[in-house]
Amino acid sequence: MTIRVERNGYTATVTIANPESLNALFLADLQTLAELWDQLEADDRVRVVVVTGEADRAFCSGANLKELIPILTDDMRKSKDPYRTLSDMTSLHRAFLKQGQLSKPLIAAVNGLCYAGGVELLNACDLRVAVEGAVFSLQEPRWGLFPAGGSVVRLPRQIPFPWAMEILLTGGRLTAREALAAGLVNRVVPPSELWNTVNGLAARIAANGPLAVRNIKRAVRACLELPLDKAFDEELRWAAEVLASDDAREGPRAFAEKREPNYQGR
Repeated sequence: MTIRVERNGYTATVTIANPESLNALFLADLQTLAELWDQLEADDRVRVVVVTGEADRAFCSGANLKELIPILTDDMRKSKDPYRTLSDMTSLHRAFLKQGQLSKPLIAAVNGLCYAGGVELLNACDLRVAVEGAVFSLQEPRWGLFPAGGSVVRLPRQIPFPWAMEILLTGGRLTAREALAAGLVNRVVPPSELWNTVNGLAARIAANGPLAVRNIKRAVRACLELPLDKAFDEELRWAAEVLASDDAREGPRAFAEKREPNYQGR
């Protein structure tokens, strides 16, 4: 298996395990990822998801150029309606969380090189921690390709426009420090501190009310592009579900009783 998942308490860690190809994604990996996100979404034991790469050289180097990309481009050339053909590739869109959004926080543990589809996967994550030697690049335009995993839409919404356009148009490389300055990652740490940092973030999130955390993420995603009046109304819809829950009573009760809350996610 080239993608594996391990559960530790409330955290599930997804590892892309193709180290000999710098954790490139093959066609079968896209389907596996697509199905895995759905499984983790449905698993009430999981409150936080972490995604990383095997070994210490790469987070993910993107789609395998010798297998996946030729299949994709051949399908486009043969199709009478390339747009429809690409739209119907649901495993591609679900793997990069363009469809079937994960409501649980997703943390990227960037342990090395992060190229092409690796950046597309990174852009689907809510929090990102990178090691000091990590390198980032959307290389698709260098090879005459298009980053169709969501970055054209996500990057200009997530980081300053000039940075987004430089990353998208040049195919150049960013060091970890440059990625931090651009807002592409939250933190840059020595390799020896990567997992302490990631696990610490995951533990802090998992200790919070799971329904509150999920609905905050859902509300942020839903409100991003709405006009203010509609966004405020959408915010109330997600807030109402949380405030009417058992967790919303348990949290203040635990505070008053000076103990840790026992959240049930309902």
